[in-house]
Amino acid sequence: MQERHGADQYGADRYSADVLSPGWRESGRKVIPNREAVTDLVVEEVATGFCGAVVRVEKKIVTLEDRHGKLRLFPLGGGFLIDGEPVVLVVPARSTSHSRARTASGSLAVTDAPARIARASRIFVEGRHDAELVEKVWGADLRIEGVVVEYIQGVDNLEVLLKEFRPGPTRRVGVLVDHLVAGSKESRIAQAVAHGPNARNVLVVGHPYIDVWQSVKPERLGMAAWPSIPRSIEWKHGICEALGWPHEEQADIARAWQRILGRVRTYADLEPQLLGRVEQLIDFVTTEN
Repeated sequence: MQERHGADQYGADRYSADVLSPGWRESGRKVIPNREAVTDLVVEEVATGFCGAVVRVEKKIVTLEDRHGKLRLFPLGGGFLIDGEPVVLVVPARSTSHSRARTASGSLAVTDAPARIARASRIFVEGRHDAELVEKVWGADLRIEGVVVEYIQGVDNLEVLLKEFRPGPTRRVGVLVDHLVAGSKESRIAQAVAHGPNARNVLVVGHPYIDVWQSVKPERLGMAAWPSIPRSIEWKHGICEALGWPHEEQADIARAWQRILGRVRTYADLEPQLLGRVEQLIDFVTTEN
């Protein structure tokens, strides 16, 4: 008969451990890690299968946006996957850094500084979307400098606008245009200004994109690149259609832009070709010749 006793053949006591000792419930269990619900973190909610990027966290509720732009709200906590692995979503910790804060453009923030009285100089941009993007990223800097941004609904009437504005050494104008590439209408307008009577007090610069939408880095919207749209299709409608977004009405286009603008938080979300041109214009209109 096999002898029964508390020690195995190697002399180890198999029964000495107290099964009710602290931690016995967790023994052998997989620890699910906490993850801060930071903006743009992509997660899957297990119960519904909804997969999306974090767009905001408010009162322990996380809002996710999927690749079609659909928003869903879920309570923070367990029940989420990242790359197939379970996680517990928690409220992001507040920064404890004592370094000086920066504006969305990357400039050092000036706290409690009143907005400067507006300069006579101006920055003109082609459309409302351009103005909203410039305001979101450079707004704090522009208010400190006292620079007003105006949208002019295209550059075809720029010559007339400049005659009305009457540029001068203390009334400089910087103009930001879309699609400033060789041979374009915009390039011919820029050349005319550069060789005209207002050359010293008006600067026309631009980015190479068909529309300012393209100056937002495509990866911020989950794309490797912006879709290529045939010239026979109105560009913004074509973009929305290619992305599977509603595009039949102007309200659809407006909502699409707000979705895009919502993914822009700092200068790091924009292409360098736009960043450099806006900074150039700000320098130009804040320096008197």
